[in-house]
Amino acid sequence: MQILIAAALTAVAAIQTSSFTTRVTRSDPLLVRSVVDGDTIDVTTVGRVRLLGIDAPEIGRVYDTPAPFGREARDRLTQLILHRWVRLEQEGPALDVYNRHLAYVMTEDGQCVNTVLVREGLARVSARLPLTRLQELQRAEAEAQAFRRGMWGSTPQIPVPSYTRPSKASRPPTSRTKTPASKRRKTQTKKP
Repeated sequence: MQILIAAALTAVAAIQTSSFTTRVTRSDPLLVRSVVDGDTIDVTTVGRVRLLGIDAPEIGRVYDTPAPFGREARDRLTQLILHRWVRLEQEGPALDVYNRHLAYVMTEDGQCVNTVLVREGLARVSARLPLTRLQELQRAEAEAQAFRRGMWGSTPQIPVPSYTRPSKASRPPTSRTKTPASKRRKTQTKKP
């Protein structure tokens, strides 16, 4: 009886695993035409592609202020894949709300670009659904945090009100000396 239960559980696990892995589809090699920002690219025959499971800081457009590490993320992504052949691994919904394709971007040597950006501290994990590479991305993010890479550095990179407007308690003491009361009275009584 125990053998039958173990065999049934193994069969169910194999079916679930095979259905889970079949959700991922891999494209033919595609040429990267441009890099829009740290997590969006433009690819031949496909169009705009948003890197799946990650979020890079915004680079700022027109009147927007760029977020810390936004330009660095875009530059690193450019260095990795611009004008190179990549494969897209897609799973789940094919498009986001902006009609961009959602995918992992794989280089010719099999490196996942999404993971590289997270490992270097230039993007963070933003997956809300279980993804096939979620654990890989989370390990990369933990490594970036442990080694204080990029946005996880030892100094705060994102300005918050306490950094831009110091409180009275945190202000450094001034070097002004107090004016004695006798001099204050004299300066107040003098009129030009």
